[in-house]
Amino acid sequence: MAVGRAAIAGILAAACLKATGRPLLPPKPHWPAYALISLGVVFGFPVFSTLALDLGTSTSHAAVVIALLPAATAVCAVLRAAERPGPLFWTASTAGALVITAFTLAQGHGTPTWSDLLLVGALVSAAIGYTEGGRLSRQTPGWQVISHTLVLSLPFTAPITAVLALTTPLTPTPHAIVGLAYVSAISMFIGFIPWYAGLAKGGIARAGQTQLIQPLLTLLWAWFLLGERFGLTTMVAALAVLICVTVTQRART
Repeated sequence: MAVGRAAIAGILAAACLKATGRPLLPPKPHWPAYALISLGVVFGFPVFSTLALDLGTSTSHAAVVIALLPAATAVCAVLRAAERPGPLFWTASTAGALVITAFTLAQGHGTPTWSDLLLVGALVSAAIGYTEGGRLSRQTPGWQVISHTLVLSLPFTAPITAVLALTTPLTPTPHAIVGLAYVSAISMFIGFIPWYAGLAKGGIARAGQTQLIQPLLTLLWAWFLLGERFGLTTMVAALAVLICVTVTQRART
């Protein structure tokens, strides 16, 4: 699920580039930036997040931890753009980190779990991938940025997917196949087209505010599609993180 989605999306991206007469590979001077995007959103976030879910963490728990992604993206954007936010920014960011730490420790009975560490890895990976992709999209259309990233990753994602498919016992259900198709075509490819374009047009940190509704939407979809139930603690933690991230974004803006 984690790597296979990128392999399928890479084939779609190559077809789009070919159909529009664009080169399959980007200019070589930009390859280091594309490598960071690949490590962040092609491998890092999908692998870390799906492994965390596979280890047993609930989607609602993961949604709260990943709720710090807007703030993490803003921090990466600040570092890359050499901006100097005020004390309010860092206060809100620290408060959000403390809320997440308290939540994960409470859910893990006082100690972080492997799932929590994997979710932190997913968080950092996505922030780096979003920042680099947003920067490149200022001079290259967003759809080409994600397409080039996926094509450059194909020499790795395709053979890994093939090996895993041949060595892993698979009993795919119709729901699983639909899920794989969705994360491949939408989450891994089509969704990035307007996302990178928005980051380039509105500013990486500023446009990142649209991620603020992601945790609550994830909770709702987990309830609707998976039948997951989440308690008051999860809701309070999610809302607290949203408040902290909102202050962070407003302070930076």
